[in-house]
Amino acid sequence: MDGPAGAGARFEDPVLDSPLLGGGLPFEAQRHLERAALSYHLTDVAETHLIAADRIAPDHAAVLIAFYRFYFYKGRLVDALQIARLCIEKALRLNALDTAWEEVRAEDARFGEWDALLPRFFLFSLKGYAYLSMRVGELDEGRRAVEKLLELDARDRIGARVLLDVLDRIGADDD
Repeated sequence: MDGPAGAGARFEDPVLDSPLLGGGLPFEAQRHLERAALSYHLTDVAETHLIAADRIAPDHAAVLIAFYRFYFYKGRLVDALQIARLCIEKALRLNALDTAWEEVRAEDARFGEWDALLPRFFLFSLKGYAYLSMRVGELDEGRRAVEKLLELDARDRIGARVLLDVLDRIGADDD
């Protein structure tokens, strides 16, 4: 396709090349993700396409995110939680953080800069993990993840305080 830069030109932008925005995703994997979305109402068919995309592009962020959304919206929360864990692992690698999420510190990445896509992917992955941990009854684990989010994102742009409020209300109801 000819673009504004001419035939065959490629717009070089590291943000657009990010695997979070589909950068580096093989064409066939992208086609399977599109087919999965189109066949969402046919659970087995959609999941088969997701699995095919994963075989072509294992560990690609776009594939992980597609799996996460599929499982989440299908109500398969345990499966979504497992994908959230994989997303956290991926985000740790993308951010060159050679540690467990529990040990990440605010100064380890640009967590306070909203335009920093890779740190934001880590925060959103951890938020999904926190929420799903809570939903499947792992409240202590959910709280640990929420507290880590608030430590890393002091301005709470990610919206973790809402989850903490829910946890606090649950605790108050137990009293």
